[in-house]
Amino acid sequence: METTENKQAQIQTRTQAQARNSPSQNNATSEAVPSLMAATRIWAKIGLLSFGGPAAQIALMHRLLVEEMRWLSEKQYLNALSFCMLLPGPEAMQLATYAGWRLHGVIGGLIAGLLFVLPGALVVLGLGMVYVTAGQTLFVSALFLGIKAAVLIIVVEALFRVAKKALNGSMFWWIAALSFIGIFFLALPYPIIVFLAVLVGFIWGGRANTSNNIPGNVPDQSNGHSAVRHFRHTLPQTLVTIMIWLGLWAMPLILVDHWFDQSILSEIGAFFSRLAVVTFGGAYAVLAYMGQEVVNQFGWLTAGEMMDGLGLAETTPGPLILVTEFVGFLAAYREGGMGLGAVGAVMTLWVTFVPCFLWIFAGAPHIEWICQQPRLKGALSAISAAVVGVILNLSLWFALHVIFAEITQEKYGLLSLWRPDFASVDWQVVALTLICALAIFKFHWSILKTLALSASLGLGLSYLTQV
Repeated sequence: METTENKQAQIQTRTQAQARNSPSQNNATSEAVPSLMAATRIWAKIGLLSFGGPAAQIALMHRLLVEEMRWLSEKQYLNALSFCMLLPGPEAMQLATYAGWRLHGVIGGLIAGLLFVLPGALVVLGLGMVYVTAGQTLFVSALFLGIKAAVLIIVVEALFRVAKKALNGSMFWWIAALSFIGIFFLALPYPIIVFLAVLVGFIWGGRANTSNNIPGNVPDQSNGHSAVRHFRHTLPQTLVTIMIWLGLWAMPLILVDHWFDQSILSEIGAFFSRLAVVTFGGAYAVLAYMGQEVVNQFGWLTAGEMMDGLGLAETTPGPLILVTEFVGFLAAYREGGMGLGAVGAVMTLWVTFVPCFLWIFAGAPHIEWICQQPRLKGALSAISAAVVGVILNLSLWFALHVIFAEITQEKYGLLSLWRPDFASVDWQVVALTLICALAIFKFHWSILKTLALSASLGLGLSYLTQV
């Protein structure tokens, strides 16, 4: 997960380098709108190749949509990226939905968004079923021993990456520090932290956004040419769109109350609907809120299972937020078996991703105006700073629950403290964590390569200790 400015800077630098090396290619554009079938093939390709988290997914879409197919201009792409970063939810999936909408309207947006999510969702569901049926075997337990250690370092690496770009002023350092104190020591809900960060950033009006990489300052490298159609919406049309998608969002919550005598489905639907509204700052920030809620409040999963789910989501295509599907599946499975687990997974996917289509289809027609508002950019910068503190909380919370077998939470008035039993330290996890840290920070291995190494070493260590 990276800040908007970081992603835009990387994309702009690469584009300018290509322009110097091949100016004729940079000026060549295709103004013909592709057929729906041709666009669908590209959306399917993106969905199947979207490994590596949002930064890699956004770079993949830039290469295909701007550089190769030239369906979007540089400015259109970066404006869309900035708009999606302002929204709750997975920005890469929303960016794909926006691109599909610009080309073929609502049907194009639906196809692009669904193909970005469905391949990974099917894989996560399949892996979840394997997990609950084989999770108690020595082989699977040993495999996930290494995955937990790798996930811990992956989260720490995300923390450093975001902090490097987000904390570009004393005010943002203070926002990050107060966010960490609020969520780790005071147990403030994540939505409240997001709201306060937005309020601070909105009041400051984006004064800290002095970078020349903000969308309004990015030149349109394609001289205004692109393959997109221009859709204009009036306020009544926007309101109709909002009402339709709000109805679709709420529909399964209403149906389960009438057709299913299972309160777990209503609980899953309500919780992940709330999550969909406050998922600013990327998947890792959301995990801090979701992980502690589903483990400590609802008791649907253990902390170790939460990390197992994150490890599974890291190894599949699609947005990392698909870890929510694993949580919904496991929660429902424990109430009613495999069939109810599958329904719980579908419920989670519905209330997580239907709001993404709502944000895009309602807001996309107004993107040019939205992207020029400095106060909204200031709010985004403040959210990015708050996310640093939230991810630090997630890193410590994961570390405590993975490295120590016994953890107790103690309350001192408003203060909340986690106290580990140092006699319960798992030295195997400590060793694997150090190896993963070397792989990522010193040798700069990819996430998938690090996960494979740590899982293999976890298998080896577990079998050696059994001999």
